[in-house]
Amino acid sequence: MNIKKHIPNLFTLGNLISGCIALLYVFSGNYEATAFFVLLGIVFDFFDGFLARILKVQGELGKQLDSLADMVTSGVVPGFVMFSMMNEGVITGISNSVKDKELLDLISIDTGYLPFFGFLLIAAACYRLGKFNIDTRQSDSFIGVPTPAMTLFVVSLPLINSYTEVEVVRALLENTYFLMGITLLLSYLMNANLPLLALKFKNFKWKGNEFRFVLIAISLIILVTLQYLAIPLIIIAYILLSIIQNVTVNKS
Repeated sequence: MNIKKHIPNLFTLGNLISGCIALLYVFSGNYEATAFFVLLGIVFDFFDGFLARILKVQGELGKQLDSLADMVTSGVVPGFVMFSMMNEGVITGISNSVKDKELLDLISIDTGYLPFFGFLLIAAACYRLGKFNIDTRQSDSFIGVPTPAMTLFVVSLPLINSYTEVEVVRALLENTYFLMGITLLLSYLMNANLPLLALKFKNFKWKGNEFRFVLIAISLIILVTLQYLAIPLIIIAYILLSIIQNVTVNKS
């Protein structure tokens, strides 16, 4: 039995288990633990491919396992996080409109069907992962926002809502229709024919790496100053810089 060829698959399964644990924490409303295990899953996801290349044991099984694990960590988990946030947003809206605290305690709050809109992220992630497996153009860079980036964006939202002191930001993140808009946008961006900036450095010269260095500088600055809020802003910056690079390349 060739143990070496199974080492990357163990990391892939680590990604899957991390996603399952993250999902349990979504159900309990512990978004910090959810974010931790999602991040751990993404680390496992990085190293399974890295080890497969280093050990030269890349194969079809590993490719399929990778997508199946990603479907949980970077598909099901963000879908349920969005569902949970929308559900809480509906309850918050009802609570704000009912001023009588005793009446609020007596009524049974029906959040309706709107929160289920968050599951669109699961469907869009599934479609993207299926396309990724048969798209030979995405060996060195991504076309469309990768599912781990979408997941980091989504799991950061409840953390921002918990820790920010900016009332406008909190109001937006507790608004179900705003969250529906984010869900639609992310679902589209995952499957859009949008070439994104390749993050791999072939060399460390400024020429040819301008956008990568700018992205790193922006990321470091806003991570230090904005903490959780930096996560979605970094992803937005990545998309915008990719669009600018695409326009620049097409003009030249």
